[in-house]
Amino acid sequence: MKKLLILAYDFPPYVSVGGLRPYAWYRYLKEYGIEPIVVTRQWGNKYGNELDYIAPGESKATIVETTEYGTIIRTPYKPNLANRIMLKYGRSKFALVRKIVTAWYELMQFIFFVGPKSGLYRGAKEYLQQNKVDAIIATGEPFVLFKYASALSRKFNIPWVADYRDPWSQNKIRSKRLGILNKYYEKIFTANVKCVVTVSEFFKKQIETNVHKSFHIIPNGYNCDFIPNVSSIGQESDKLRIALVGSIYNWHPYKSVLSVFSNFVIANNEVKSELNFYGINRVEEINSYIKNKHIERYVHVYPRIDNQSLYGILRYSNVMLLFNDYSIMGTKIYDYLGSKRKILLCYSDDEEANILKKKYYPIEEIEGLSTHLQEDLINSTHSGVVVKDTKQLAEILKEIYEEFVQNGFVKCNSVGIENYSREKQTSLLADIIKQL
Repeated sequence: MKKLLILAYDFPPYVSVGGLRPYAWYRYLKEYGIEPIVVTRQWGNKYGNELDYIAPGESKATIVETTEYGTIIRTPYKPNLANRIMLKYGRSKFALVRKIVTAWYELMQFIFFVGPKSGLYRGAKEYLQQNKVDAIIATGEPFVLFKYASALSRKFNIPWVADYRDPWSQNKIRSKRLGILNKYYEKIFTANVKCVVTVSEFFKKQIETNVHKSFHIIPNGYNCDFIPNVSSIGQESDKLRIALVGSIYNWHPYKSVLSVFSNFVIANNEVKSELNFYGINRVEEINSYIKNKHIERYVHVYPRIDNQSLYGILRYSNVMLLFNDYSIMGTKIYDYLGSKRKILLCYSDDEEANILKKKYYPIEEIEGLSTHLQEDLINSTHSGVVVKDTKQLAEILKEIYEEFVQNGFVKCNSVGIENYSREKQTSLLADIIKQL
């Protein structure tokens, strides 16, 4: 059986969509003849929010776990000075000092093996000094993992694969921080890569402007491992529950959706409905908006929870809310597919949403490729409704609520979703590794 060393910064128990992809490799690769060895950092869920990303590890020593699926090497993690200040004093204190320290590490980590993430390199190096593997894969971001994989590949003469969950140097937000250096580092560290893996044809077209290697497309998916544990959970029938999970970005028209929902519940005093946010990143903004609209009874914000528990919550819900990411598919839509609940995509052509997209959306369109990937998937799987604008959303909320009152649930007649499981996508990676 071939062995694959996986460099994955995000990994359970840390609650992050970035950790789901390497977890699926760890969970299913053995079924396809590949033994996974995951090198990650020590994670905890002490805070239930973004502070977990910078919280210290539980031990100064490396923790090794061996299971029926493979091996997990959890390396020590010590926050840098900027993060320690933030953990102690909060976000509002010593902001300038934290920015300077963060910028220093952001630059120096690509020149030297320094910074909180470098523990992964040392842990992987220590393992390879005692054990043989057939290949290495690094999943980014953080893209400094590509530097570590490249160095380990040269040192131990092992082929490596670069997995892009997102573009690196082509991302507008990221390019503002290091600019042309990102392109330089990307070229340097992928010079000896065997091949490149990414999640979509759109990302491939972007990445190959700076990385001239062979490419493979392995989409994201939903974790079918969780489905059997929650398959018996039915929709709640006492209230119409609409759920949104994960990050809200600047181009997402959340105020517009909240306004429509607010008008809906206020105009119908007896309506039994609620809108629930899980693990979002704009807690203060959302709570402030809810308070100003006086809809605290109907809109609730919950902290991050582990993915298996999340699947259970999605099964309790009646409808899933999804914001349009245009040329990006994202991972959230796959979890929604796995939950088998009706999806509401907001919006396809709304005036306010179009303004936000023009101002904040960081991805440039590529001629000949779809700019509505989520819409395409929803239509092909019959898994939901693509909402044009606020006017149509108001109409659809009434229709869905009437269906819920009449039946006690909301139908979802999705088809072909088994093609989007992470187990199926892992088989594609196994084929690539076997061919190296």
